[in-house]
Amino acid sequence: EKGYETGEHAPGLKLGGCGAYKAAHHIIKTHAKVWHSYNSTWRREQRGMVGISLTSGWGEPVDPHSQTDRDAAERYIQFHLGWFANPIYRGDYPEVMKNYVGKKSAQQGLGRSRLPTFSVQEKTYIKGTSDFLGIGHFTTRYVLQKNFPFLQVSSYHTDHDLAELVDPSWPAPGPKWLYSVPWGFRRLLNFIKTQYGNPLIYVTENGVSETVQCSQLCDEWRIQYLKGYINEILKALNDGVNVKGYTAWSLLDKFEWDKGFSERFGLYHVDFKDKNKPRYPKASVEYYKKIISANGFPNPREVMS
Repeated sequence: EKGYETGEHAPGLKLGGCGAYKAAHHIIKTHAKVWHSYNSTWRREQRGMVGISLTSGWGEPVDPHSQTDRDAAERYIQFHLGWFANPIYRGDYPEVMKNYVGKKSAQQGLGRSRLPTFSVQEKTYIKGTSDFLGIGHFTTRYVLQKNFPFLQVSSYHTDHDLAELVDPSWPAPGPKWLYSVPWGFRRLLNFIKTQYGNPLIYVTENGVSETVQCSQLCDEWRIQYLKGYINEILKALNDGVNVKGYTAWSLLDKFEWDKGFSERFGLYHVDFKDKNKPRYPKASVEYYKKIISANGFPNPREVMS
């Protein structure tokens, strides 16, 4: 979406209303081809697994008693996670995506939907092409219905007719988009369990960044973020969600999309101004080491004071 719709990221194309859908369509078909290639050529010998990693926030209805807000929150998830996961696990794009993009396309006088379609053969070929689901998750939004006039320039963002809100009480230690809302992760994981037949899940990205340029290593807010989110994963495990592994994002401060080196997700601070790029452990390193050693939260009696 940022590469082919808004042009914020490489390759910087601004193909409003259709670029992101076309790019995603090719990604999904290419993913399926790779899975089949591995399945037929290498699986018997290597006994490996091929999956896909999808990043999604969680959308919570502003008013859980409002059907329109609940529907808007459902669209939020389907237009993010379902866009890719639905074809792979259920054989086609989510119905709500097809309906909304198709309706908006018709209102614009287009002969066909801006959302591409899969042939019957492609649907069969794509469905089931994931031995596990990788999930990247960082934050949550409250969601409510918002109608966009159809005369407006079409875009992925206006297609789903919703608005996103945040609770000002949510901690936001890093960039404006990343609020710490641990409970959203458990709900997202349970949604995956219900929607896609409880697939094997690896959490491939979960973490928080700081934007301030400072060398202080006391990242207590990162410790609280990791503690809260990992705790919700453990609750999801008790719910029966099939989470197999967890990866904190990220080991080191690094080059972060169009933010360059200014946004730091690392457990280790990197001094980019020094040509040797020395690395210094933040406080979260010691905390995360204990979690790794215990494969969960350590027994309080075992935690060093």
